[in-house]
Amino acid sequence: MKAIMAAALMALAIGSVLGEGAGVASGAVHKTPYWGSISAGEARMRTGPGRNYPASWLYQRQGMPVQVIEVYPGWRKVRDPDGVEGWMIGNLVSDQRTGMVKGGVAYLHDTPNAGAKVLWRAEAGVIGRLSRCHDGWCKIDVRGRGGYVEEERLWGVDPGEVVD
Repeated sequence: MKAIMAAALMALAIGSVLGEGAGVASGAVHKTPYWGSISAGEARMRTGPGRNYPASWLYQRQGMPVQVIEVYPGWRKVRDPDGVEGWMIGNLVSDQRTGMVKGGVAYLHDTPNAGAKVLWRAEAGVIGRLSRCHDGWCKIDVRGRGGYVEEERLWGVDPGEVVD
C-alpha cells in the first residue's frame, strides 16, 4: 500500500513539474512571443518570477489580452496594452485569444469588408473573444454581439496573423 501511495505521489509530482512550462489551456508549449489573455478577475503583475517579488500592478479585467514575451517554470512575463511588462503566475494567463479595441470607436461588420453592414460599434477598451482572423479582418464576439473588425483596430493580434 505504501508503495502504491508513493508511486501515485511521484506521478503527481512529475506531472505538475512537466506541466509548469506548458501553455495553460491547451497544454502546448508556445514559442514566444505569443498572445494570451488574463484568465482571472484579479491578477497581480510582479517584478520577477516568484511570489517573493513585489506586485507592481493589480489587473481587474478578465479576458484582457496580453503578449507573453518570456516563459519561466510556472510564470509568464507579459506585456499589457500600455506596454507595461512584468511577471504573472502561469495559470493566470490563458491561451484564449481576445482582442481589445484601440484608437476610438471600431465598427463591427456582418462580413469582413469595410463596405459591409455595420452591426455594432465598440468603444476603445472594449474586449472580445477572437474566433478567427485573416486578410486584415478578425471575427470578434463581445458578450454575444459579434462581427468583423479591421485587424489594425485591435490590440491582441499581430499584423497579417491568421487565427483559426
